[in-house]
Order: sequence, then structure tokens, then C-alpha cells
Amino acid sequence: MKEKRSDKKVVTGLLGLCLLAAVLVSGGCLYRMFTRPNYVAARSYTLQIYPGDGLDKVLDCLQDSLARPDELRRVARLMKLGDELRSGNYVVRPGMSSRAMVNMLRDGLQTPVKVRFNNVRTLEQLAGLLSRQVMLDSLSLLEAFQSQALMDSMGFTPETVPALFIPDTYEVWWNASSDRLMKTFVRAYQRFWNDERVAKAARLSLSEVEVSILASIVEEETNMAAEWPVIAGLYLNRMRRNMYLQACPTIKFALNDFALQRILKVHTQVESDYNTYTHLGLPPGPIRIPSVAVLEAVLNAEENNYLYMCAKDDFSGSHFFSSTLAQHNRYAERYHQALNRRRIYH
Repeated sequence: MKEKRSDKKVVTGLLGLCLLAAVLVSGGCLYRMFTRPNYVAARSYTLQIYPGDGLDKVLDCLQDSLARPDELRRVARLMKLGDELRSGNYVVRPGMSSRAMVNMLRDGLQTPVKVRFNNVRTLEQLAGLLSRQVMLDSLSLLEAFQSQALMDSMGFTPETVPALFIPDTYEVWWNASSDRLMKTFVRAYQRFWNDERVAKAARLSLSEVEVSILASIVEEETNMAAEWPVIAGLYLNRMRRNMYLQACPTIKFALNDFALQRILKVHTQVESDYNTYTHLGLPPGPIRIPSVAVLEAVLNAEENNYLYMCAKDDFSGSHFFSSTLAQHNRYAERYHQALNRRRIYH
């Protein structure tokens, strides 16, 4: 009897050891499945998850970069990853394990994106540019730009609201709401218009918006940065003398034709509040979203005696500046002759 009991103990002990070994082996396999690298590509991959996207979207995007796609699916199930993922911009980095990827997606640990804009004329262009960098579509962005609540809170009108947008690089959440995105732009506007810049504008007898309007005209006149403060000083001189600005870019804006190379008399007769040949002072709003560099050029406008400018006849993009109409007319005649030689009639 004692021998039988002893045999039973041995068998029980062996079974226990086998069970323990199985548990250890299973646990070890599970541990490796959770922790070993699964994303094996050499470069990071950016996943942009929209509302309604699930794990299949992730697997489709990463299928060529995962050592074991089925492992990611099993880990997602064990970690109770939902059928619909949280929207966002997720960066999958080399060497990430299945658990790390699932944690990132489950907890919404997204990476912010850097959105940039510069050299933009209209709000429609800005909306289109930003829609390629964030989750929002261009129509939603344009509606946010033109929100009456926004304009009322900031003191803008539909004509002046382009002045709100300060060209720069902004770090935002890719899936940010339009309200949150607009708050980012509002904060940037308020940071830019600090006490020092407001004081500079006041010394020129301009408001912040008027600086933006003038800067938009200056930037359309030339891409020669050295001329920006000169042109700003020229237009300020005309404004102080109660002269029409006669700025050709405002005519192009009124006609919605920035490709015009030659402004004719018929163009200057267009019926528009933006026609600075027939309306004194600045137009109702910016004719483009001016860059920071041009805004600074206006705030630091050159003190000069110029009242007229004319593009040089070498088509270099630079200008002749004049203090008298007679001198200006001589430069203008040279430029018109050069246009004729090149057969540029409009």
C-alpha cells in the first residue's frame, strides 16, 4: 500500500511539474508576444486615424512593416482594444512592440503635427492649405474663419478677418476641433500684437488691422524685401497728404486677377471699395495675408520723401522711387516702352 501511495505522489508531482512548465512556457510565450519588437521597418510611420477607423486600417497601413501581423491582432484582443479607434495622429517607431502600439492607440497617445502657412492670398487658399495638414476639411475651416462669433469677439469684419492669421509654424493636434484651432490662431495674434508693436503702429497713426492692410499691399508690390520699408514709407506719405494710394495690387484684387501685368485706365475705373484710385485711404481689408517680415517692415517704415513708385524697365522686380510727379512720369514712360517692346498689353 505504501508503494502505491508513493507512486501516486510521484505521478502527482510530475503532473504538477508538467503543469508548471506549461504555465511557464505559456507565460513566456505571452510575455514575448507582448514585448518583443513587431514593427521592424527602419523608419517611423505616421498613422492618421479618422473617426470610425478600426484595427483593420492599422493592419492595412503597417502590413509590410510588421514581423507578425496576427500577433498585433491577438494582443489588441487581449488588451480589449475597441472596434473603433480614437482619432488622431499616431507615430509608430522602429522596434515598437505589439503592446506598445496597442497602448498608444487605446489611450490616444497621439503626436502633435506642425502646420505651416505663408504666401497665402485668400481665406479659401488658407483653408485648403490647412485641410491638407489637419483632419478638418476645407469647408469646415472656412466656416470657422468666417464665424460671426469669432469676428464679434475679436472686433473683425468679413473684410478684415484675414488680418487675424499670422503666418508661422504652429504645433497642434491633428484631430483638433475648429474651435480649438481658432483659439491657437487667436493666441498667436495676441502674442504678435504685444505692447511694443501696438505702440509702433500708434506712432504711425495706424491700428493693428490697418498695419496688416498696408502690409498686404506692400507685399503684393514686390518680393524685394529691401524695398518693403521704403514702399511702406511712401504709402504713409500719401496717406498723410490725403492722396489716393493708387496701388495697382488693389486693382488686381478688385478685379480678382493677380495675373495682370499692365494696369490700364479702364482697370482703374472698376467699381470697388478696394479701388484705391477712386477711394481715399486704405481699402476695407487686407488683399492677402501678409507675412511677419512685411508686417515688421511696415511697423519700421522708412522715413522718406517719396510719393511715387514705378517698376524698373529691366523687369528685375525692383522699383524707381520719386518725390515729384515729373520724375515719376519719366520712369513710367520708360516702363511703358519696355512693356510695348515685350508686347505686354494687359
